[in-house]
Amino acid sequence: MVNKMKPNASYIIVLFVFTFLSSIFSQTQVDAGISIGPEGLRGFYLSVGEYYRVPEREVIVIRERNIPDDELPVVFFLSARAGVEPRVIVDLRLGGMSWYDISIRYKIYPDVYYIPLPVSPGPPYGKAYGYYKKKPKKEWKKIRLSDSDIVNLVNLRFISEHYSYPPEKVIKMRSKGSHFTVINDNVKKGNKKSKGKNKKK
Repeated sequence: MVNKMKPNASYIIVLFVFTFLSSIFSQTQVDAGISIGPEGLRGFYLSVGEYYRVPEREVIVIRERNIPDDELPVVFFLSARAGVEPRVIVDLRLGGMSWYDISIRYKIYPDVYYIPLPVSPGPPYGKAYGYYKKKPKKEWKKIRLSDSDIVNLVNLRFISEHYSYPPEKVIKMRSKGSHFTVINDNVKKGNKKSKGKNKKK
């Protein structure tokens, strides 16, 4: 009986350690060698709230409904464009609808996602911009975008407009695999440093 209990005890210890470590890593996003902790995530939620003019707490409530961080701006973008509460968009998303289908449901067509760029972008934006390039502008409403296309384009607009930051630089960071929470944190910190240098001058 004693020998049979030892593996069980070891299993419990391993499970406890794994659970403990998981709880720590759930607080931190590790992305392409760059980590972002709770403060960085809170900064992202705050920035989303500022840009879309909603309370930070509302952003967190939507996040708690299992909407990934990178998709939060999409919820508030569609909510504002459709003139409905964010929870309505979330209900549709959690019900299995794609971001494209939700967009079309509210007559939000692919032309609104387009952001002019000085150069043709590479991955992960190249495919979406290829659609726009191949069709005349009057046919952009017929373009079908994937979930990732819409997430990338909405976040590109959010970060570049919120910080008055060149969109091509956001694309460069995204092409390296960085999540938008990390990109937002980097751009935000960079802006603070620039303002600090200008004040010293």
